[in-house]
Amino acid sequence: MRVGFVMNPVAGMGGRVGLKGTDGKISEARDRGANPRAPARARRALEELRTLAPNTEILAYDDPMGASLVMEAGFDPSITGSPAGPTTPAEATTGSPDTVTAVLEFLDRDVDLILFVGGDGTATDIAAAIEGAQTPVLGVPAGVKVYSSVFAVSPEAAAEVASTFDRTERREVLDIDEDDYRNGEVNPQLRGVSHVPVADNLQSSKQTGGGTVESMAEGIAGSFQDGVTYVLAPGSTIGAIKQRLEFMPSPIGVDIWRDGDVVSRDATETEILQSLGEKNRIVVSPIGGQGFIFGRGNPQLSPAVISQCDVTIVASRAKLDNLRVLRVDSDDPDLDERLSGWWKVQVGKFETRMMKLVWPLSQRQPPGQFAGSHGCLAAVSRYFALVSVSRHAIRVFQIQISNQCGCRLRSHARI
Repeated sequence: MRVGFVMNPVAGMGGRVGLKGTDGKISEARDRGANPRAPARARRALEELRTLAPNTEILAYDDPMGASLVMEAGFDPSITGSPAGPTTPAEATTGSPDTVTAVLEFLDRDVDLILFVGGDGTATDIAAAIEGAQTPVLGVPAGVKVYSSVFAVSPEAAAEVASTFDRTERREVLDIDEDDYRNGEVNPQLRGVSHVPVADNLQSSKQTGGGTVESMAEGIAGSFQDGVTYVLAPGSTIGAIKQRLEFMPSPIGVDIWRDGDVVSRDATETEILQSLGEKNRIVVSPIGGQGFIFGRGNPQLSPAVISQCDVTIVASRAKLDNLRVLRVDSDDPDLDERLSGWWKVQVGKFETRMMKLVWPLSQRQPPGQFAGSHGCLAAVSRYFALVSVSRHAIRVFQIQISNQCGCRLRSHARI
């Protein structure tokens, strides 16, 4: 397989410093102390691809658009060109023309897949460049919002999809005006359609929420306790809670509430960390149509923040009706794994609904190398968290594992 790889080095940079995006805000993001997010996401995807498909031929664009990361992962890429601007990460100012030029070079060399790291803006640029072509694209999510359905649900999932797909389908590329977004207006617009590998580990397009949330907001706001710092995530659902607390929510921002007062409005990651106390709780709602509670639209809620907080998930019934599972992609796979499992989601003043939170497998054990019966059960549990299969198929899988590692799984085990 021949893959064209390109990275937007500044994608998602403005998220944790409260800018809700990086379009036109690169200098301001750096002034606020923002660190690049995309390279770490790219590294995870490339290392997984090296494990799953080590013989992949990779064409790459020169630094800071990914060439050195491809080499660090163990590949020997063909460099097809260089961006026009500075090449150091601290000064990188690559833009749409660089992305388009890189993609056109890949098309000229008949790649089987264009694997890119970025957000909706990058996806839009690529969709415009390949218009009329049949070459599939696949995104490693690194932007702040990531509403398009051309992205895998995590960097590792992108590598798995890239190494296993055998057919493609047309999927939507969405983007929004970031200035409107910063003012609280979320109106995703269709920017293009791209061919994308068919796979389970792709995210859906962003959908707007439905149903009423008034009773849920009343119940949540009424449950707030003195001495607890409440980290209120972005979004219209959480906005209803903020309004119930009788303060004007920041547009698409994280607000901090404690003991009846707003501690911080539109807080950055650093400001959130500085505001935390002995007891902390994040109140968050999944993105409609996608199910992400962390990793999309709220990068201020970083692993450092999440690890110091309890979490309450809220949603309208209508939103959950359109979701099969909840998802997380926090940039910390260990944290994502700890968060996985069944969660109570508050849908009314008192009512809750159980939803499963899943994360894409990031580590795989070779066949026949399971660490005893506990390792087998863990492997089965993680596997069936991601797929829906028959009871017979589950039992067959249990028997296969037992035969491979010599342990016994009890016949009444429940997944």
